Amino acid sequence: MKRKNESPAQGRSKKRAISDEEAQKNFRNGLFDDEVLQQYTSDYAASQPYKHAVIQNLVDDQLLRNVRDEILEHISFTPKETDIYKIHQSGDLANLDGLEDSALKRLPSLLTLRDSLYSSAFRKYLSSITGAGPLSGVKTDMAVNVYTPGCHLLCHDDVIGSRRVSWILYLLNPDIPWKPEWGGALRLYPTEIRTASNGEEVKVPQPDFSVSIPPAWNQLSFFTVQPGESFHDVEEVYRKTAGEENEDDGGRIRMAISGWFHIPQEGEEGYEEGLEEKLAERSSLMQLQGGKADEFDEPQAHWVEVPRYGEDGNRDSDELTADEIDFLIKYMNPNYLTPDTVEELAGMFSDESSLRLAEFLSVKFAARLREYLESKEHEPEPNIPPNPFYASKVGVARPPHKHRYLYRQAVQPIPTTPYPDAESITPYDDLVDILFPHPAFAKWISLVTGITLTRSNIVARRFRRGMDYTLASAFEEEDPQLEVCLGITPSKGWGDEDEEPDEPEAQENGASSKSNGKAPVEPPKPEDEVGGYEMYMAGDEDEGIDAGAPEAASTHTGAGQRRKAKADPAVYRSAGDDEDDGVLFSQPAAWNNLAIVLRDRGVLRFTKYVSKAARGDRWDVCAEFGVELGEDEEEDDEEEEGEGE
Repeated sequence: MKRKNESPAQGRSKKRAISDEEAQKNFRNGLFDDEVLQQYTSDYAASQPYKHAVIQNLVDDQLLRNVRDEILEHISFTPKETDIYKIHQSGDLANLDGLEDSALKRLPSLLTLRDSLYSSAFRKYLSSITGAGPLSGVKTDMAVNVYTPGCHLLCHDDVIGSRRVSWILYLLNPDIPWKPEWGGALRLYPTEIRTASNGEEVKVPQPDFSVSIPPAWNQLSFFTVQPGESFHDVEEVYRKTAGEENEDDGGRIRMAISGWFHIPQEGEEGYEEGLEEKLAERSSLMQLQGGKADEFDEPQAHWVEVPRYGEDGNRDSDELTADEIDFLIKYMNPNYLTPDTVEELAGMFSDESSLRLAEFLSVKFAARLREYLESKEHEPEPNIPPNPFYASKVGVARPPHKHRYLYRQAVQPIPTTPYPDAESITPYDDLVDILFPHPAFAKWISLVTGITLTRSNIVARRFRRGMDYTLASAFEEEDPQLEVCLGITPSKGWGDEDEEPDEPEAQENGASSKSNGKAPVEPPKPEDEVGGYEMYMAGDEDEGIDAGAPEAASTHTGAGQRRKAKADPAVYRSAGDDEDDGVLFSQPAAWNNLAIVLRDRGVLRFTKYVSKAARGDRWDVCAEFGVELGEDEEEDDEEEEGEGE
């Protein structure tokens, strides 16, 4: 958890106020000339999609080279990963005043840079360009982050507390010019004004960025932090591809110092009593107004009532009929349809509240489906195929600070008119529009979980390489929800091949219930990680944490507050992390694996960003089911809640 910005403790250096003349000597010659200032101010005012600017060769070149050398020699970095980022973070460097004197003495150039950036001269210069008002020289806020191939930071708006201007100063290898095709760009997302159903106007970020700013040595990028508007991300730093093996790229290390200028603090010129509280209220209001924009999210849930099971309409029927088996066996591995296996799986689910079923689809149907999906993988423009015979909606999931992927969603129940014969439709259509919405499939799900299903929402998804993801969101309903996801990713290299089965007896039938708080499969090595895995994590149990407070920012990436979650998801991959990492269930992108999870209130779920280095896209079909708990299940839930108090 991030430490509050407090007065320097005994034994730690205070920030050194330097004169304007001394500070200006540490920047490039001519930077503070009036005509140069006017040009940057003009460029800033005309910029889109929101106000921003870029200054090349900001700092004295030798000073910045010294800064880079000090960082490489004296600062260590730890690889860390959450739903929103994968980076290498410096140690306790969120604020340089948090370091002991002994550490600071090894970083004289870095301290000089910090004092110059937060000097009166440069703060006034930046304030003049942005028109953002006075900036604090007391509350400094900066860190060093390193992006190596595979690292990224997804879409967010930087809104936390008293931040007023966000900035990034790049410390790339000064002797190897960075190529834009290596990635690592700062990308800005436009918003559009939409009118909500209550008549209020809200800003809605678009799913794709409109401005890309590649990094460069000694380049400063900055913008004013604006709730609901300053959405941006950091493009993945891409791995070498075929033909680039001998390229001298310095390892593609995107190192930068980033931070924020805050509003003036008490005792500083320009301080306004109560302003920080007003900004917090405005940010909170924008977050609430952002909730009104939920109606513009895509895809919207399309709930369909689950039909009563059995010929007599009895939901509690405990056997599949002959007709239901005849239907399901066209699609499913027959092992999963035998009464003994159904009973065994129900026992596993009762113990773990989750199942992972390998080789779920039948051999014949899976072969047809895989051949079809592999053909889609080789098309030049990735798309998700619509069904010409059946009403469905296709599009790009939005907004990008929540999720982005290609989706297809049925918008009506199974048609009552005769469906086209199998030769006229693809196996993908068959899976998405026939098997998943079918009452027989819902009944089988009910039997293997022991839970009565009331309604369903079904979405087919395709996560494109180098583009798509879902960020962590907390389930907020009082009653739990059953979530079923069939992985149909046809490519290999996702981290689950050649693994020993966790439970040999269950694996004989293709089943595994390994989900006791850890991933069911050993995660791949970090250097081979390409993302695409689905993750369930425990939510923050501290009811007192406000998403806009400094305590909610568990990292120094600038990810900002995350509505509908009390705090950023825990760092679940970090060198030296404890075993208790909050992971409840995890499944890599895989071929023909079905995951079934009973999700309780507050549990976070996300699909990790798919790296451009992946061999293919992640494909899946997901169903959410409303559940009707029996008296025994409700009593068990009450007992568990009582034990946790």
